[in-house]
Amino acid sequence: MSLALVPEALAFAIVAGVAPLVGLYAALIVGLITALIGGRPGMISGATGALAVVMVSLVAQHGVEYLFATVVLMGILQLIAGILRWGKFIRMVPHPVMLGFVNGLAIVIGLAQLEQFSTISGDGSHIWLSGVPLYITIGLVCATMALIWVTPRITKFVPAPLLAISIVTIFVLILDLNVLRVGDIASLSGGLPEFRLPMVPVNFDTLLIISPYAVILASIGLIESLLTLNLVGDITGQRGGASRECVAQGCANLATGFFGGMGGCAMIGQSMINVESGGRTRLAGIIAALFLLFFILFAAPAIEQIPIAALTGVMFMVVIGTFAWNSLKSIFIMPRSDAFIVIIVTAVTVAKDLAVAVVVGVIISALTYAWNSAKRIDASRRPSVREAGALVYDIQGPLFFASASSFRDLFNIPDDPEIVIIDFKNSRVVDQSALQAIEDVAAKYSEAGKQIKLRHLSPDCHSLLSKAGQLIIDSDDDPKYGVAVDYGIKLGIFDSTN
Repeated sequence: MSLALVPEALAFAIVAGVAPLVGLYAALIVGLITALIGGRPGMISGATGALAVVMVSLVAQHGVEYLFATVVLMGILQLIAGILRWGKFIRMVPHPVMLGFVNGLAIVIGLAQLEQFSTISGDGSHIWLSGVPLYITIGLVCATMALIWVTPRITKFVPAPLLAISIVTIFVLILDLNVLRVGDIASLSGGLPEFRLPMVPVNFDTLLIISPYAVILASIGLIESLLTLNLVGDITGQRGGASRECVAQGCANLATGFFGGMGGCAMIGQSMINVESGGRTRLAGIIAALFLLFFILFAAPAIEQIPIAALTGVMFMVVIGTFAWNSLKSIFIMPRSDAFIVIIVTAVTVAKDLAVAVVVGVIISALTYAWNSAKRIDASRRPSVREAGALVYDIQGPLFFASASSFRDLFNIPDDPEIVIIDFKNSRVVDQSALQAIEDVAAKYSEAGKQIKLRHLSPDCHSLLSKAGQLIIDSDDDPKYGVAVDYGIKLGIFDSTN
């Protein structure tokens, strides 16, 4: 597994615009710490493309030292999320949002690779390659991709990316091709990562610069890590661990920022490969990190000879593996609202960033659910069995802010008898808007000189519905939920001591 981490760590570092060694240090530190204390044994963490594409503009505008400071703040935010147990909110991310997330991520990573087909002119601008250099670069990229595709069909003993990069590198060395290599970007000569404070001014201006990036990176890192946690849990039959994983990711990134790493999170692809191959203990991740340290200490000269075109080929295969190709087919058969969410999240991911895209997708999903649920509110009318001459409204469907208006329209106040009973046995009062809707209906019946009785409401609702003086009919099977009282107290509208 550690052999497969090397090419991806190098490639992601290049995507982020930092030295390859910064990516290797991140893979080492994040991988080791999360393997020791993470929420799910068998998960593999390291430098990832989801984070790298966000770091590009920060590094380009402010330099790598600001990146290290951002990673430190990112780790602190993730620690806070873990301590406050916010990891459970990953269940609020619907599947269509995740489809859009991975598709957008694949597109962003793919677009970032186009820069490898250009060169920098004397004035600092990028010029597209042409002629022989372009053909050589395309050939090496395609050769790497082909080798990665065919290797698993021959043997799974050696990681396909490693074997592909090795063959392409040997080919380049034998022919002495004049192509850009890892060593041309930065030297990998170095030892153990050393503790150092990020060389940035410690002031409010620095905080203003790094805070937006830290929030985005922390959000993306936790989203990808918790998704990986759930996927690995489905395979191993384990549950829980979300908050612990948040804490582990926070500790890992906090340490990485102080040791010259670019930060990281759980790697979905590598984790799935590791677990499906039998690596379901913490030892698997620890050994992968330690072997990665071995490569840093003793194999740096060999790594420096790797052509950048080979790493580009690896990244294009990551793009192909990341993109949810089945979504292109299912988008025509899934509900239109879900298809719309997939497209919107993908577009926002490409145009803005991954964290914003997920938030937008969750909001649209919530509004869609609220709209659909609002249409489910209905009522059937029947004579009362207990009280002669009374009319019973049997309410069906949830009563909440979106359905409150429709609830008010269910009643025919002028034509109803003197006594009306509203039965909520097949409904549920969800929030303060629902309580207010009940109050409004009761007030209208009171103004018409008619008596209204409410049945099958929770005890919390009994104490909150007092404005119009309604008669509450207690029954032996009243529901025992307390959501309504929570909403009322939080909004300061109702007092729990009423």
